[in-house]
Amino acid sequence: MSHSPTDPALVPELLVSDVLKSLEFWRGLCGFRINYQRAEEGFAYISLGSAHIMLEQHGVGRNWVTGPLEPPLGRGLNFQISVPRIEPIITALREADYPLFMEPESKWYRIDSHTEAGVQQFLVADPDGYLIRFQESISHRPITH
Repeated sequence: MSHSPTDPALVPELLVSDVLKSLEFWRGLCGFRINYQRAEEGFAYISLGSAHIMLEQHGVGRNWVTGPLEPPLGRGLNFQISVPRIEPIITALREADYPLFMEPESKWYRIDSHTEAGVQQFLVADPDGYLIRFQESISHRPITH
């Protein structure tokens, strides 16, 4: 597969327990699309805008495992995914009675000594416990002391 300058340089591959269940979450509830998949290998390459992720089912195909896999997977990390609007994702999750890890909030983060960036964000865990932080940009503002 050739790599174009517009392809992301970093694409995480998540080892999952059931790729079809994961696709129900990522595609069905969060709006990702399947770029391609190899069903016989339990593999799917998905994207939402410029956020790209690979899903690979544990025990199918070739897995690279460095230690015991104990749920929740992905401890100590969350994937920040910027989207134009978080509301459609929240609505889909709520309609499916899918629990949020952290309710939506507005948060300002310092990006340099003079400026803060504002986001609306929430966290949700996928079926295997990987944390995803969806965020929508609010704006930038000067830091006032």
